[in-house]
Amino acid sequence: MAISVFDLFKIGIGPSSSHTVGPMRAAALFVQGLRERGLLEQVRRVEVQLYGSLSATGIGHGSDNAVIMGLMGEWPDAIDPSQIGIHIAALRETQTLLLDGHLAVPFIWARDMRLIDENLPFHPNAMTLVAEGDHGELHRDTYYSIGGGFVVDEAQACSGVVDLDHTVLPYDFSSAVELLSLCKKHNLRVAELMMANEKVWRSEEEIRSGLMKLWRAMQDCVEHGLKHEGILPGGLNVRRRAAKLHRSLQELNKPNVIGSTLSAMEWVNLFALAVNEENAAGGRMVTAPTNGAAGIIPAVLHYFMKFSEAVTDANVVDYLLSAAAVGILCKKNASISGAEVGCQGEVGSACAMAAAGLAEVLGATPEQLCNAAEIGLEHNLGLTCDPVGGLVQVPCIERNAIAAVKAINAAQMALRGDGQHFISLDRVIRTMRDTGADMHDKYKETSRGGLAVSAVEC
Repeated sequence: MAISVFDLFKIGIGPSSSHTVGPMRAAALFVQGLRERGLLEQVRRVEVQLYGSLSATGIGHGSDNAVIMGLMGEWPDAIDPSQIGIHIAALRETQTLLLDGHLAVPFIWARDMRLIDENLPFHPNAMTLVAEGDHGELHRDTYYSIGGGFVVDEAQACSGVVDLDHTVLPYDFSSAVELLSLCKKHNLRVAELMMANEKVWRSEEEIRSGLMKLWRAMQDCVEHGLKHEGILPGGLNVRRRAAKLHRSLQELNKPNVIGSTLSAMEWVNLFALAVNEENAAGGRMVTAPTNGAAGIIPAVLHYFMKFSEAVTDANVVDYLLSAAAVGILCKKNASISGAEVGCQGEVGSACAMAAAGLAEVLGATPEQLCNAAEIGLEHNLGLTCDPVGGLVQVPCIERNAIAAVKAINAAQMALRGDGQHFISLDRVIRTMRDTGADMHDKYKETSRGGLAVSAVEC
């Protein structure tokens, strides 16, 4: 399985990579398939069937709206988030879906948007799309949104070969042991090894340009998060806090009483809150590696860029490449999907990735980098995915801030050591996988357990 840094980091929209970005991509792929088969103009009706976790919390995550936009030919990285509500309102009023943006097809929401409380075998995030013509069914396909915006169709799932990219990498690795061995044998830092692998797909100029584009999108997301105030959509009446916190930090004339470290941590909190509030509002952001955990990696990078004396674009590139190396290990050997292994797979993986990225730009050896990632992930093991009301708000927004601070601490602890640690990164990732398998389904993005059912009015 060959995974690129650009597979893990993708520009998209909120509030969920698996529940919003994935379903939109799946629907767009379905329409693309109809077009390629020469069936598009024959379609007279489309039915959407959302299963499992997409059924349980899909409304709160905007899965239904995302599928509609995908059927209209929109893609997560290009759509204007401000237009989604307008298009959905028009569809509901006219009961007409503009398939691929131009073909008018009747769509009665209550009839054609079906939420089915049933899990399909391959993955909890499943959806089936059916296109009918004048004489019955034309085409159907089932898609699985497997986390981080990754989508596989029924044929891929049945084949057992989820990843179709069989690119041969110069430094292929599937474990931290292999990664460290390659770094030692070829005298490479983790970022250098990742850059060499990425060159299989793109030139170095394209890689650096693409990563800087992701960084600008992360910066834009923070900036938007600092400007917007008010109540987040969804009905929980969660108030946005980033703008107010930003004003208070700007007005602060001296460090906190306890010292400048805590002042810096407040900025880390601010960056993470800004990103995840934008995500919760359905804004433009970068999946890193998921939407629910999208604030951690940008917050730690913003922290480094703000509080380091000399920073360059090269630091950004090295940070994202090294973070991706750990993300690849998590995805290959466990999961980054909250519906599959709980929030440890989202926030835990992102925390480990951010710790690794920060360690790299602070001069860590490959061994210290893996130690930082191990510390970051180890202390998120068992973290459940229990969003109140099925919304990526409580506890998700604050959880990103806490994990961002944890990632910084993990990197600092690792840099004080020699890279040797009692529990290996590989073992922690395997433990995350096994813990996720043991975890009851109600703690995996269904809003049927944990804080989701413990919330009380105060």
